[in-house]
Amino acid sequence: MDSMEGCRHLREYKEEEGVEGYRTIHAWFISPITAKARRKKAEHCYCHNCHCSAGKRLHSCLSCIYFACWGSHMKEHLRSKQHKIWVDLEYGNIWCAACSDYVYDTELKMISEQHLAESYRNLGLGVPYEPWYPSAKELALLKSNPKRQEFSENSKLGLRGLINLGNTCFMSCIVQVLVHTPLLRNYFLSDRHICTFTGADQCIVCEIDRIFQESFSGQMSPFSPHKLLHMIWTHAHHLAGYEQQDAHEFFIAVLDLLHRHLIHKTNISPNSCTCIVDTIFTGKLQSDLVCQVCKGVSTTVDPFWDISLDLPAVSPELSAGGQTISLQDCLQRFTQPEHLGSAAKIKCSKCNSHQESTKQLTMQKLPVVASFHLKRFEHSSRLHKKITTRVNFPEVLDMTPFISHARNNSPLKKKEYQGIGSNNKYILYGVINHIGNLDAGHYTSFIRQHSDLWFHCNDHQILPASIQQVLDSEGYLLFYHKQILEYT
Repeated sequence: MDSMEGCRHLREYKEEEGVEGYRTIHAWFISPITAKARRKKAEHCYCHNCHCSAGKRLHSCLSCIYFACWGSHMKEHLRSKQHKIWVDLEYGNIWCAACSDYVYDTELKMISEQHLAESYRNLGLGVPYEPWYPSAKELALLKSNPKRQEFSENSKLGLRGLINLGNTCFMSCIVQVLVHTPLLRNYFLSDRHICTFTGADQCIVCEIDRIFQESFSGQMSPFSPHKLLHMIWTHAHHLAGYEQQDAHEFFIAVLDLLHRHLIHKTNISPNSCTCIVDTIFTGKLQSDLVCQVCKGVSTTVDPFWDISLDLPAVSPELSAGGQTISLQDCLQRFTQPEHLGSAAKIKCSKCNSHQESTKQLTMQKLPVVASFHLKRFEHSSRLHKKITTRVNFPEVLDMTPFISHARNNSPLKKKEYQGIGSNNKYILYGVINHIGNLDAGHYTSFIRQHSDLWFHCNDHQILPASIQQVLDSEGYLLFYHKQILEYT
């Protein structure tokens, strides 16, 4: 690449062919907004050589709109056509084959932003998710990394161990999952955070930004997240001290602090926040109370960052015999109507009297990242124990059966119900496991780096893993990313 702002091969391409090719590809295959565009992408976005569509890091030639897998199929087209300029169909980044590097161009970045803004204004939708465009800082970061390997499938960029600061494995595993959350990575590697605090040492968002820069710096030696630990101790007193803490509590505390610091000195209402935390992690949980006399329904809707799921205790004998439950079983129970009984009567607004009722929880709005907390730790006045029940969780999860339209009695035509299911599939990208018991336990995590590359993170140590190892693990916290983003 000749400079941060000027690859000469890209300039020559634009002088000869203009920018309409990029504009077309962006509108139809990178950020399709309409249902028609999404269908077109689903039908036609595959490698024109091997006809594969998933997990192959598809790029499109800008000269002839030829789609090819990263690697040999791109090279074959380059040799036969000599077309040097390509675009990554996942992120929209421009690849120059002559420079063997991703290159940055302000005009193309503006085209993509204008396309999204105009589309959303026409459709009356809110602010869209902006794909990752490398900033000058990020390009400098990548260029200064001699081991970056151009984001190849064997790239270790983004994989960096964390030093255990004394029973801080609960923090390490959460940090690794956050670093590998795609939209959060895009946000922090694109210079999106503008700090409003008087000092960066007061802002946890600045510290998370620093952790992303450290993770993607190309350095392989483990680094110390001691500043983040100190901030957590300062702002979340229940997590202070060198005792082993709960990874789930740490996860919620980090999201809460990020959310509060992101809206610092702004007029954003917490109930309608569009900060990056709420954009990614917030869903809406619908609670329906149904009077058992008149069948009147009282509905409330509350935001959530994750879903905590109860686990039934399974005896070791039955577990050894192969008896397991699935994540779908847990979600099925979570969204089943529950009879509250005579001791919990509510005042029905329709009957105007206290009556028994049923309560049902459903997902009114699905988040971009669905986080599930399997409640393995049981605490009572008499008992403290860990539930080791085997829970089978899938690599791809369909949330359609658990949304409000599907679980409650709302009238919904069969055709409409079938349409709902197309956008509710999630893919697994992070799993946190707890090894041992309550008194002597340890947290590790599995993270997905590319479409099919998994790694096992154990504090400072990071080793390759297989998807089967991931799915065979016990599972404490599960992280799923939505496959198709809804721009609403």
